[in-house]
Amino acid sequence: MNPLATVADLGATAGHTILVDGVSFEVYAGEVTALVGASGSGKTTSALALLGQAGDGVTLTGRVEVAGQLVVDGNGPTTADVRGRVVAYMPQHPGSALNPARRIGTTLRELEKLHRGDVDEAVRAAQLPRTTLRRFPHQFSGGQRQRVALAQALTCRPNVLVLDEPSTGLDSITRLQLIHELRALAATGLGILLLSHDLGLVRALAGRVVILDAGRVVASGGVDVLPAAPEMPDRGTTTAGRPLLEAMSLSASLRPRGRDVVLENVDLSVRAGTCLGIVGRSGSGKTTLARCLAGLHERHTGRLLLDDVPLPVLRRRAREQNRRVQYVWQEVRGSFDERRPVDEQVARTAQRLRGLPPAQAHEEAQATLARLGVAAVTAARPPSRLSGGELQRAALARAVLAHPDVLIADEITTALDDHGTALVVDLLAELKDRGTALIWIGHDLGLVASVADEVLVLDAGRVVEQGPPATLTTDPRHPLTQALVAAATPHSPPVVSIDTRSEPRR
Repeated sequence: MNPLATVADLGATAGHTILVDGVSFEVYAGEVTALVGASGSGKTTSALALLGQAGDGVTLTGRVEVAGQLVVDGNGPTTADVRGRVVAYMPQHPGSALNPARRIGTTLRELEKLHRGDVDEAVRAAQLPRTTLRRFPHQFSGGQRQRVALAQALTCRPNVLVLDEPSTGLDSITRLQLIHELRALAATGLGILLLSHDLGLVRALAGRVVILDAGRVVASGGVDVLPAAPEMPDRGTTTAGRPLLEAMSLSASLRPRGRDVVLENVDLSVRAGTCLGIVGRSGSGKTTLARCLAGLHERHTGRLLLDDVPLPVLRRRAREQNRRVQYVWQEVRGSFDERRPVDEQVARTAQRLRGLPPAQAHEEAQATLARLGVAAVTAARPPSRLSGGELQRAALARAVLAHPDVLIADEITTALDDHGTALVVDLLAELKDRGTALIWIGHDLGLVASVADEVLVLDAGRVVEQGPPATLTTDPRHPLTQALVAAATPHSPPVVSIDTRSEPRR
């Protein structure tokens, strides 16, 4: 059987820096080929070569052929145009693939006409409700935007589908359903190139695996070449501390006068030196809750208190209040200025909020970034030159340099492999030991349960269950919690179906 896509001896350089060196792999019809590796290992650069694309200042060499068309030859990209109908690419950060000024339906209908696709089929395969078509990208959670971007790619009806971290931001239930949908898509004859650090997803889908490290292939074969997942140490069960941040009867809406309610009467508190975990399905209101606590979502009612003092919205907060409550965004790329080096932006937090001189702030920034596995030479680049995982860790370092009393972390390990996740968990455990209150928002119930002292489960903007992680994972009472636990268990069957009538929430 001839491959749909062949990559042979691919090289990529940016100046004197080697990004990819001698990478080769094939993608076959009806199969999934997975590129696996740590952030910055060259996965995205290798995948974009199927489109004949590379970043600014990046030179491609080698040979790439897709559906009989030569896309890259020894002199670099050719004039072949394979994007869309031949190769569809879903980026790791879906915000970059969606037009914020246009409704989802308008974009998908145009792609349908251009590529003779089927919008209804694409929306169904991406597990999205029909109401998706009436909404704008900003009205969705990160996990929902991921699925919207997938629907956009599927509408093109490509021969080869490139998925860059497709499980990012998805809860365990939706992730399990994604596995079944991607298997079904491959069974139709679609060739899938999967880029992922999610080894469970790779094991469930891939027939061929290529492991990259520092731009080189270090192993290839079946799923047996994948490393075993390390055990995550239990970091929970802290009981010390006083109530620090509290929310009482917190409700929020997307539009004025309480229309499109996304949170309803949420109560929570987190003590100094403890971690509150917040889990739920994509679109359950987790990010809106985080933004309310950070002062970024102004259409809310209820009370927010920091040390028993009312906490206003961000634009009205004093600098010290801003320093004390820090928020790490779920989609971090948009929070960085592309015109300035990343390490400079990380250091700026310590200068602006703690008054450190530039040299000392830069030294702290480099040390914290190194602690998280981001080298100084990498951090000195602009944001576009960092991988999603590297930028995610840089965003965490930026917040940590404020020395906050409360750190709100929204899906901060979605772009990280096991090693990167362990580095993040170690740093946050150290902050917690120093008395920092952590609010960890995540879709991975197992990870959240391993670090949290209390877990709150959200469903459709309401708290449906709350308690110690050991209780929620061993004796869940609410159907959603039971479904999240079951879906997170290896080899478990699907436990729920998508309700296509429901309105998406953030």
